Amino acid sequence: MIILGLDPGLGTTGWGLIHAEGNRLSHVANGKLKTDPQAPLPRRLAHLDAMLAALIVDHAPGAAACEEVFVNSNAQSTLKLGQARGVVLCAAARAGLDVGEYTPSIVKKAVVGTGNAEKAQVHAMVARLLPGVKIDGPDAGDALAVAICHAHHLGSARMRLR
Repeated sequence: MIILGLDPGLGTTGWGLIHAEGNRLSHVANGKLKTDPQAPLPRRLAHLDAMLAALIVDHAPGAAACEEVFVNSNAQSTLKLGQARGVVLCAAARAGLDVGEYTPSIVKKAVVGTGNAEKAQVHAMVARLLPGVKIDGPDAGDALAVAICHAHHLGSARMRLR
């Protein structure tokens, strides 16, 4: 199964695609979707939606996962992040994908083994779990970590059903 991991943001949304076969993971692609900070908010959200729709059509993932919003000290930033996250969830759901949602600490625990890992530790572990991967920036690295987390949770769910 191909899993699409998403790290939502209004300015930059990271994405990562992995192939999961049992407990074997391999890198498919990763990148970032950027919106124009000078554009009005509705246009930025519509552009993000269009880019996500194209990404989903191009790669045909079987599942998606998204990082949950953390509360910022700046309420305006948190609101914009929430709006971008809503677009991400809607685009994936519109494509018929089941979407897993994970807190940053759950992602870190699934990838590194501890929920308070540093971002550098998470990215190092992503590189170890996906040999040869070239990560397109921190947002894409976070998105790959979300995809890996989802793969682990899907694998655990299959094990419980046996």
